Amino acid sequence: MYYRRKMSDWVLDLLIYVLLCVLVIATLYPFMNALAISLNEAADTTRGGITIFPRKFTIENYRTIAQNQALYRGFIVSALRTVIGTFAGVLITGMMAYALSKKSLKGRNIYMTLCVVTMYFSGGLIPYFLLLRSINLLNSFWVYILPNLVNVWNMIIMRTYFKSLPEALEESARIDGASTFKVFFRIILPTSAPIIATIALFCGVFQWNSWFDAAVFVTRRELKPVQSILNEIINSSRFAEEIAKAGPGATRLGRMNVINPRSITMATMIAVIVPIILVYPFIQKYFAKGLMIGSIKD
Repeated sequence: MYYRRKMSDWVLDLLIYVLLCVLVIATLYPFMNALAISLNEAADTTRGGITIFPRKFTIENYRTIAQNQALYRGFIVSALRTVIGTFAGVLITGMMAYALSKKSLKGRNIYMTLCVVTMYFSGGLIPYFLLLRSINLLNSFWVYILPNLVNVWNMIIMRTYFKSLPEALEESARIDGASTFKVFFRIILPTSAPIIATIALFCGVFQWNSWFDAAVFVTRRELKPVQSILNEIINSSRFAEEIAKAGPGATRLGRMNVINPRSITMATMIAVIVPIILVYPFIQKYFAKGLMIGSIKD
């Protein structure tokens, strides 16, 4: 049956496309602006007015940050905490979610209530600091990993997904004599790729972007992640940028080349963002499916 579109349908479609275009522009513009500034000549950047294209193209800003040894160490720390934290977080959260998805677990409702309470109430930063100090996690790499092994929201999503799996899968393995751990690692995890990829993305982005824990619980510079180094660069460049605006337009950093602090900041930001952007396309096909299934079924 042929459906003849009315004028109101065309108007509605046009309005939707316009709103989507505005949303795309609003989302991409900050990133494109930062990229343009990072690729623009420093002396020219102080004039302002750069939008999404550099006026005078250069890669000198990236050459400058490439000489920052602290940034290299920060990348290594961030990469290690992201890989280890994501793997451990998905594993421990998944095991907890699998256990709480079983009706046969005694006290399941009590455990779930205690978990949900932690989503609304916190003991506060000072008690948390004292707790970490009492277990010798301050100034330790493991302060990035152990406190973040379980995220209640991620656990609830995984629990809901596990409850949606057919019970026949587990029953057949039980008949063959498989233990609980064998069922989880051989049956449940291989059939849960969408939700595993989704939670891994959540954990990975959190670990890569996290800087507050390093600012509060870590004073050793060699343990600072790249986000903390970026935060230091931004803070230290604000004063230099004000001087640059009042002076000839730039300051001299490192070599004799003229470098603008804002350009260095934007170049560092782009360098920090790129790794996450490169990872996302590989798990995008699992992301929407895993999130929707884990959210709507119960």
